Amino acid sequence: MKVTYYGHSCFSVYANGKHILFDPFITPNELARDVDVDAIKADYIFISHAHYDHILDVERIAKNTGAKVLGNFEIYNWLLKNGIENAHPINPGGKYDFDFGTVKCVTAQHSSSFMDGSYGGIASGFVLTTIDGNFYYSGDTALTLDMQLIPKFTSLDFAVFPIGDGLTMGIEEAVEASKLVGVTKILGVHYDTFGFIVMDHQKAYDGFKNAGLELYLPEIDSTILL
Repeated sequence: MKVTYYGHSCFSVYANGKHILFDPFITPNELARDVDVDAIKADYIFISHAHYDHILDVERIAKNTGAKVLGNFEIYNWLLKNGIENAHPINPGGKYDFDFGTVKCVTAQHSSSFMDGSYGGIASGFVLTTIDGNFYYSGDTALTLDMQLIPKFTSLDFAVFPIGDGLTMGIEEAVEASKLVGVTKILGVHYDTFGFIVMDHQKAYDGFKNAGLELYLPEIDSTILL
């Protein structure tokens, strides 16, 4: 599958002819200043939780593209209040079929609130099954044994994990998460954007390589195959 990285935890997967975007946070990110937000294609947008660094550009991109936006029930209501009518609720445990394939919402261990401090619902991750391949995006999370349930239902081609530490998993925990879900290819996200999650890239590459895993840290606004 073609995967385009837009910085922080924002990435897009092209699967079954559809552009599937996750956690759009681009315009405030100095590292992503060369990304043309209005040129981003999206048929679907998935929001893992309500923190501003995962949701800030969702209104702009959704209104530009007409994409269907999915998030937990609290995010769904927030979207409707902000004029995004093409919204769809999905909570952990829930599964839906769409024209690209199937999405299963799973638990993430993380806090969640909107920019005004109001409750943002439970944080979550997503498992997508498509004819082009299957993958798991954990969202912001700590390492949790719940992850070992994922391969009982879906055989994954790759996973997307936060590796910047501090607010989420770091390198060592993401390596263990990879083992729990049964993948060897990992796209690392949620690092370098802020001073408290700046990461040693070589240490990250070495940590995964020593475990027999392949870590991908693509340049922002670049596309790779996974």
